Amino acid sequence: MEIKTIYMPLCGSDAAGLKSAITPSLGGDIKVDKYHFVTKPASREDLRYPVRDFFVHVKGKAYSLAQESAPNSACVEIGRLWHKLTRAHKAAGLELTAVNFVPSSNETVELMRVTVKNISKRPVTFTPTAAVPIFGRALANKHDHEHVTALFNRIRQEPEGVLVEPTMVFNEEGHKHSSSVYFVCGKDDKNANPVGTFPTVDAFYGDNGSMAAPQAVLENRKPARLIKEAIEGKEAVGALRFKDQALKPGASKSYVIAIGVAHGAVEAKTIFEKFNSIAKCDAALEANKKFWAEKASSIEFKTGSAAFNAWMGWVTLQPVLRRIFGCSFLPDHDYGKGGKGWRDLWQDLLSLILIEPHLVRQDLLNHCRGIRIDGSNATIIGTKPGEFIADRNVITRVWMDHGCWPLLTLLLYVHQSGDTDILLNKQTYFRDPQLSRTFDKDHAWTYAYGNKLLDAKGRAYEGTILEHVLVQHLTQFFNVGEHNIIRLENADWNDGLDMAFARGESVPFSAFYAGNLLKLADLVEDMGSRKGMATVRIAKELFILLDTLGEKPVNYDDPDEKRARLFDGYFPAVQPVLSGEHVEVTAADLAADLRKKGNWIFEHIRKQEKTIVGQYQWFNGYYDNDGKRVEGKAGSGVRMTLTGQVFPIMSGLAAPEEIKQAVSSVEKFLRDKKLGGYRLNTDFGVRHYLKLGRAFGFAYGTKENGSFFSHMNVMYAYALYSRGFIREGHEVVHSIYKMAANTAKSKIYPGIPEYFDSEGRGMYHFLTGSASWMVLTELTQVFGVRGHYGDLVLDPKLVKEQFDRKAQASVTCRFAGRTLTVNYRNPGRLDAGRYVIKQVLCAGEPAAFEARGNGGVLLKRSCFTSAGPGVVDVVLGAR
Repeated sequence: MEIKTIYMPLCGSDAAGLKSAITPSLGGDIKVDKYHFVTKPASREDLRYPVRDFFVHVKGKAYSLAQESAPNSACVEIGRLWHKLTRAHKAAGLELTAVNFVPSSNETVELMRVTVKNISKRPVTFTPTAAVPIFGRALANKHDHEHVTALFNRIRQEPEGVLVEPTMVFNEEGHKHSSSVYFVCGKDDKNANPVGTFPTVDAFYGDNGSMAAPQAVLENRKPARLIKEAIEGKEAVGALRFKDQALKPGASKSYVIAIGVAHGAVEAKTIFEKFNSIAKCDAALEANKKFWAEKASSIEFKTGSAAFNAWMGWVTLQPVLRRIFGCSFLPDHDYGKGGKGWRDLWQDLLSLILIEPHLVRQDLLNHCRGIRIDGSNATIIGTKPGEFIADRNVITRVWMDHGCWPLLTLLLYVHQSGDTDILLNKQTYFRDPQLSRTFDKDHAWTYAYGNKLLDAKGRAYEGTILEHVLVQHLTQFFNVGEHNIIRLENADWNDGLDMAFARGESVPFSAFYAGNLLKLADLVEDMGSRKGMATVRIAKELFILLDTLGEKPVNYDDPDEKRARLFDGYFPAVQPVLSGEHVEVTAADLAADLRKKGNWIFEHIRKQEKTIVGQYQWFNGYYDNDGKRVEGKAGSGVRMTLTGQVFPIMSGLAAPEEIKQAVSSVEKFLRDKKLGGYRLNTDFGVRHYLKLGRAFGFAYGTKENGSFFSHMNVMYAYALYSRGFIREGHEVVHSIYKMAANTAKSKIYPGIPEYFDSEGRGMYHFLTGSASWMVLTELTQVFGVRGHYGDLVLDPKLVKEQFDRKAQASVTCRFAGRTLTVNYRNPGRLDAGRYVIKQVLCAGEPAAFEARGNGGVLLKRSCFTSAGPGVVDVVLGAR
């Protein structure tokens, strides 16, 4: 209760439902999307003030559920997507409790179940009033036209509560009809309606009051029916006065308050009728608890630390929350207008693929619709599945890392499901005015053309999903700067590196692309052997970028020649239309070309991008807009980035000795000795760095400038685990957990935030891609449970302290359409690296397995295709 800005999300089962944030003092906000805010939009500082409240008036004094009358008078409990506040007012002899949640059945309503209990030894009579201010308009109207848009309000005093029906949606480009109705309705536990309402700010707050101290409550005014002039075009409040109540000692009285939005008054009343009694509300709460418990248990980790296991239970829910909330709609996300970015689309699917891969197949296909033929992609994402929107001539930008993520996610799906056929499915390409990765623009393009790339005959061109990812990687191989590193463009993963478009280059994501090219080569060969696929069919024009297969191979050491192949050869051939013709390339030739490109980048980075400061050595990360190397000795300080080490390690570029050197450098320059975590970069010691990006205008230790950025930290851990540096990977994960669990400093509910600042405070909680990566890391690397073309790999990397008192650790997850529990038994209490799998039992029976050369064992998918839950017991023994 001492942290005013801590908050909990509340929501229904999908993104179309209501989304709320709630604080211990019942602050936050309630909305559906950026156009429909039931209460006023709340950012971090707004959380200090209550929004929902319940007042009791006793013997001339008013007491609030949201506000304290004495120190240490309240207790907060949270569960999976429900919030409970209990506050005692001993002077009044009453205890007030509110449980808030959004039904999992997805009605656009937040329910608030209030109980008033007599905790004194004498009878108490009180006057109860529920209160929620109704904003009832769009996010933009918090500042723009706030008063003008209130003039649209048509407020109705109904027997159940207050309804607000705006006459129109304000838009200076063209006002629109509004069919939305915002409501606050209530019933008591005897199914009685309020005795009246105070439906406006003027009626409830009064000229001398506020939400925290409304005159209608302080003076115990009686509600009245307002005349037209006093109710229309006013700011609205859903203030419901209930009948005076007398309680004997120990007795209680309960109320149901519904806060929501609907399409019309009829629907609003229909929604309320579903929950307008204590019994209905309680049933909805139990359904809510069951729904979210099932979501959380879809992947369940059990190690020797019960606290860590519980924490991971919350982290596992976060990717679900991000799919519902997008990247915004919680108070920390001041930049959010809703929706997701390209990177989010692909990384959020990582955890869902692990839960149930067959459910995401269509999403994967739909998302590929956003890829352009120049290798870039749409960045304005619509609300419908697979909907992408043209730039609208507002901001034209490309992020150089965007082409990496689809292959990463598709490969996870293919290995978990065994569904290689998805790569041969066809999909269209995105088309808008943007050409040649923003270097050119098609001024003839109109909305009538549509957002699908056409061929020479005017037909929407379709290429395979494999072709789409080839386009993304082949174009970027040639899209290099003066140091022969892939151009940074408008930023990579670090969106704060956004001011080096002309000469900036990104070494870490060049390594990522290179690793992907090698994975693509393996994939093509594997598909050839598994499916008997001797050739791959691609657009004729793409052959231009498979230069080693043509008559004029490019000199990869010459950046000018590489750019010329892309800008003077490929782009003119595919823009503004494709021919629509295809060519067949042998799988062996295609794999050889891809492998040559990937290996070339690896060798180039190894030779050129080493940074040495004293006894420490690591990989340089970037070149700025002056073409200068970013990392290394700078004056009296050292410039180093964590990103610059993560992707050379993860991609396979860094050799074991180079990994050791990078890890040593990270420990020296990026490990914070006080807080224990790993910073995103060292302090560059500049006021700003306009030749690289906005990140360095942020205070050091915040956001993308030297904070403990969870996303990159988790990817660092994943990279280390995947390369066999197990103890080092464990240390990184444990550092994140310790910072989150140190609630005195982190000041957040359980889970992983986007970042921790220099004081250890968790920021931008709940809606972060690091949650998906944490689940991915724990399941596929730490517990080593992952697919390989549909078969199951078991390759544990658990350190000895992660086993419990019985020398066991287990994980429950989904695989091959069933719930699977994998129990690891380590009777010798051996550390990671010292044990191997000695025996595997499926349902108690010995199972045949194939030892893998790079560690772990493989079990055929056929072992897990029968219905029902499965149990796999794995015995570990000394190497």
